[in-house]
Amino acid sequence: MERLDYRPPDTPLSVIHADHEIVLVDKPAGLLSVPGKGEHLADCLLARVQAAFPEALLVHRLDMDTSGVMVFALTPSAQRHLGLQFERRHVKKTYHARVWGEMAEKTGTVDLPLIVDWPNRPLQHVNFETGKPAKTDWRVVRIEDGTTRVRLYPFTGRSHQLRVHMKEIGHPILGDPFYATGPARDFQRLMLHAESLKLRHPDGGKGMLFRAPVPF
Repeated sequence: MERLDYRPPDTPLSVIHADHEIVLVDKPAGLLSVPGKGEHLADCLLARVQAAFPEALLVHRLDMDTSGVMVFALTPSAQRHLGLQFERRHVKKTYHARVWGEMAEKTGTVDLPLIVDWPNRPLQHVNFETGKPAKTDWRVVRIEDGTTRVRLYPFTGRSHQLRVHMKEIGHPILGDPFYATGPARDFQRLMLHAESLKLRHPDGGKGMLFRAPVPF
């Protein structure tokens, strides 16, 4: 996706945890996870992490507009170990979002298959014939000013999954430049944050939980 207006935030790298195998950081909103095509899209979280940890290797990504916890591997074996955890859905991810409208129920599940909307890529859309399974659990945190704060628990990791799923149930994430419309879109940032990541440490398999405070 072409980003001619890319203005990454000039914020220092926020390291949550670092040891001999892994490093976890708090990604700011507005920063690409990996470089895009072209010199103007070279600044990204991977490059910033590698400036501090030259051996750092990519494991997963967050959307440019999303903030929060990301893990990087510091050895090829750690990268393989973590990659398998993501592939097998052993990693537990919790997101915090602020969405349009007041949600009537306290909890729920969205189970709608997603696929790229080719004429409008990188947008995704629901397609029951060609879409890949996508499932998200949600739980209300609180209602505030005609909006709702929710925790989102994705079971799958499809592109834009949380953004499309919340839009489909009538509660788009505030500030979403792709899926929100009208006043729901008029916010300075996408109100979506990867709040916590639970994984097994590549060296020994100990379960560890990492958090990044919600910035909105």
